Amino acid sequence: MTSSSAASVSSALAPYGWDDAWADEFAPYGTEGLLPGRVIRVDRGQCDVVTADGVLRADTAFVTPHDPMRVVCTGDWVAVEPGGNPRYVRAYLPRRTAFVRSTSSKRSEGQILAANVDHAIVAVPLSVELDLGRIERFLALAWESGAQPLVVLTKADLVPDAVTVAHLVQDVETSAPGVPVVPVSAVDGDGLDVVAAIVAGGTSVLLGQSGAGKSTLANALLGEDVMAVQATRDVDGKGRHTTTTRNLLALPGGGVLIDTPGLRGVGLWDAETGVGQVFSEIEELAERCRFHDCAHEAEPGCAVLAAVEDGDLPERRLHSYRKLMRENQRIVAKTDARLRAEIRKDWKRKGAIGRAAMEAKRGPHWRS
Repeated sequence: MTSSSAASVSSALAPYGWDDAWADEFAPYGTEGLLPGRVIRVDRGQCDVVTADGVLRADTAFVTPHDPMRVVCTGDWVAVEPGGNPRYVRAYLPRRTAFVRSTSSKRSEGQILAANVDHAIVAVPLSVELDLGRIERFLALAWESGAQPLVVLTKADLVPDAVTVAHLVQDVETSAPGVPVVPVSAVDGDGLDVVAAIVAGGTSVLLGQSGAGKSTLANALLGEDVMAVQATRDVDGKGRHTTTTRNLLALPGGGVLIDTPGLRGVGLWDAETGVGQVFSEIEELAERCRFHDCAHEAEPGCAVLAAVEDGDLPERRLHSYRKLMRENQRIVAKTDARLRAEIRKDWKRKGAIGRAAMEAKRGPHWRS
């Protein structure tokens, strides 16, 4: 690639996140005459790629199609053929971050939803009762992806007074340590400037269940009605899948946004680090437990249980932590034979301890 063409590529792709590091990663493909571009949409084995020559339609068949973790996805930087019918994506560049959830298949595969994301915006509607457990689940996946999470409380105009909004923000902050929580009204424009300033510095993915107001928020950030919007059901506040594909859009104030379909299921996928980040106060307390492998169930000297008893740690947080850790352990065990063996060994050990305790309680002559 000549210096002039490199400058042209940089100018055209900079609004989509192109930088010198991506240019260095792409250099070997440039010598083959391939074009750099960013995937802005994927559907049915094909994708739209924004390049210095405009938006191109390309087939993804050359990139491993049978592994959900290795398929081309929205947000990928790729090397695409300059011509051909059909035109093919030849490779994608190594991902800096990846937002992954477990699939619903019995094979327990991971599914990549978006790549090279800097900010993960979790949209939570204030039109219905807060589901703190779901927020914690989204945040665990967000932290694990390598992105910086942000919780946006949408539809804040539906809450009658500022005091109530402040209490709701506080409730979410308790469940989201280290994460900014911003109430937003796309109708009134309140809070939009804060969100726009945060996302201006990179790529953001917009996450949440159907009816969370993601498309409305996306339109507000874009300054125009690009994404279709549907009304939520009055009976339960849920919505239909307005967005059916993941779309990457350049924001007028800088940065790019990936809007996603509503996620009914957000299963964890090897997200132990993310869970630990969401429940950082429990992880810190656990360091003071008497036993290093304390399960925080009934062990003596458990600092976590002591914090719950003292009222310093909400019991709901501990239940949620246990639930997500167990779920993550199950999904990892299905793909990690060594971990499965360790879990079985641990079950046998605990079973032996339980049987020994029961025999001791019954006494030496209970069998006779």
